[in-house]
Amino acid sequence: MMSLLRREEGQGLVEYGLIIFLISIVVIAILILVGPRIGSMFSSITAAI
Repeated sequence: MMSLLRREEGQGLVEYGLIIFLISIVVIAILILVGPRIGSMFSSITAAI
């Protein structure tokens, strides 16, 4: 009974790890796509100041 409980806890930890990994990949992809636009926007604001 205890070994079954331990396996479920480990499985939940792995699932949380996979979710965090997938979210980080999505965030990195968004930053790669939107990053140059944000950089040019900050450059134009800096030039205007």
